[in-house]
This record gives sequence, structure tokens and C-alpha cells, in this order.
Amino acid sequence: MSGPVPGRRDPGRDPGLQPERTRLAWRRTTLSGTVVAVLAVKAALHGGTSATGIVVCAVCCVLWLGFLSVAHRRIRTLATTPSPAAFTPRHAAAAVLCTVAMAVCGAALVL
Repeated sequence: MSGPVPGRRDPGRDPGLQPERTRLAWRRTTLSGTVVAVLAVKAALHGGTSATGIVVCAVCCVLWLGFLSVAHRRIRTLATTPSPAAFTPRHAAAAVLCTVAMAVCGAALVL
């Protein structure tokens, strides 16, 4: 009985809707990041402005732009390529760094 060999891709494999689901997940995550950036601006401006609040808000917005760039690149790759390449560790690390740093900035604004 012959079966699939581990580690080898079947050239006739049909990915189905998986690339589309992944693309939609990137869009949802980008939308969530947008909400976080907007809430950071609101938190920085609530109750008066301070230099620290403005700086943290600006850093949060720059991080959001970084995440948006990584996500847009991945969305474009998933939409234009029938068999997209794997997500590179460099881009994955950038997305994680932006996400975690945005959470830290949000916590700094709240405290």
C-alpha cells in the first residue's frame, strides 16, 4: 500500500480555499490592529495631551504601519500566486514584534 511520503508535496494537490481563508485572516488581523491604533490615539488624547502620551501614540502608529506593510505583502502574495511560498521567518518575526510592541504601547497608554 503506497501513501504520501512525509516531507514531499504532491504536485497535483488542490489547496482548496485555504489561501483565501488565510488571506481573510490577515485582513481581520489588520483590522484589529487598526482598531488598536485608533484606540491608542483616543487614549493619548483623552484627558489632555502629554508629551509621553503623544510619543507612545506615535510609536503605536508606526508599529501599525509596519504590521500593515507585512500583512499587505502577505495578502498580495496569497491573492496572486496559486501556490504561495511559505511565510519567511523574517516577516513572521516582524509581524510578531509589531503586534507585541503595540500591546506594550497600549498598556503604557492605559497605565
